[in-house]
Amino acid sequence: MENLVTMPFGDIYRGKRVLVTGHTGFKGSWLCEWLVGLGAEVSGYALDPLPGAILFDQLGLSRRMASDLRGDIRDRESVTALIAAVKPEFVFHLAAQPLVRLSYREPAETFDVNVMGTVNVMEGLRRSAHPCVAVMVTTDKCYENREWLHPYREEDRMGGHDPYSASKGAAELVIASWRRSFCAEPSPLLRLASARSGNVIGGGDWAPDRIVPDAIRAVRAGESVRVRNSQATRPWQHVLDPLCGYLRLGAALYESSPESSPSLNALAGAFNFGPEVLSNHTVGVLMDRLLTHTGGSWESAPEPGVLHEAGKLNLAVEKAWHLLGWRPVWNFETAVRATAEWYVGEAAGKDPAALIHQQIADYQTDATNCTVTPKAISHP
Repeated sequence: MENLVTMPFGDIYRGKRVLVTGHTGFKGSWLCEWLVGLGAEVSGYALDPLPGAILFDQLGLSRRMASDLRGDIRDRESVTALIAAVKPEFVFHLAAQPLVRLSYREPAETFDVNVMGTVNVMEGLRRSAHPCVAVMVTTDKCYENREWLHPYREEDRMGGHDPYSASKGAAELVIASWRRSFCAEPSPLLRLASARSGNVIGGGDWAPDRIVPDAIRAVRAGESVRVRNSQATRPWQHVLDPLCGYLRLGAALYESSPESSPSLNALAGAFNFGPEVLSNHTVGVLMDRLLTHTGGSWESAPEPGVLHEAGKLNLAVEKAWHLLGWRPVWNFETAVRATAEWYVGEAAGKDPAALIHQQIADYQTDATNCTVTPKAISHP
């Protein structure tokens, strides 16, 4: 995929060395595909994909990236050596243990990957002492969830009930510490920010214990989709919306200076990239809309002694709107339709890469039509 419309970022990423950790995962594969289309020299570092997680291979990314490296983000010396060799101008850190239910089974591993893995990337960048912009991706679940109706803002308290959520809250504290300790000069070599998104959906996600992949597997098997908690409300968004936010944040950090508006100090922080409020729906509503496009049926199937999962969780995105000119482009209905179209097309034998290329192109066209001008505001 070449010569995509580059509206959100100009030519900032063209010819740049970009390192993506977790590049073999669902979001990582979509991000690498977009970056390759923007002309970046993309290197990836990750474990092998989980069994059945075939999107990275379906896209044929390994032959189009600058390097496709496999390794454990917990191995500090390997991560440090990687960064010294690649000398990335941009880092997008997505490598993580991303599953809430797995975190109950493997809590120590979850904290090790999500906290110390983040430390290892930042420490590698600190040791390398070369100019770099780093966007560290966490999650909306990093907040201390009080089941509020109103959305969480970037300065709200970190927390987390389950090990996954708590590990991401801890990672945010680590990122803030690194930024204050090692990125405080007027023009620091390392420009560091974190990004928090909502519940991401999109074609090519095959992870276990996620509602859309579980639903698609059930539909293809001719079974009813069993839903654990149909009344849980989530901020659903298509994967392209937060990825656009990550790319826009990286570009803004790259171009910023202490005197610019918005200034480097305002941009080097945490950002929410969530959907519009009207995209907050229950799991039951999501299933109704998704199965309209894919066929199939669902049933409520609460599990006895079920593990704790958040009931309500919304994100405020005013900071990204004012400082980056970013806002969600695809609403709930469009996000669900695009997700379903990928799975239906893939099942019908269409090229999975071509389906993603078309959706990226469509998204960029739609984003161009709703681009806003960033405004400088005073924000913690």
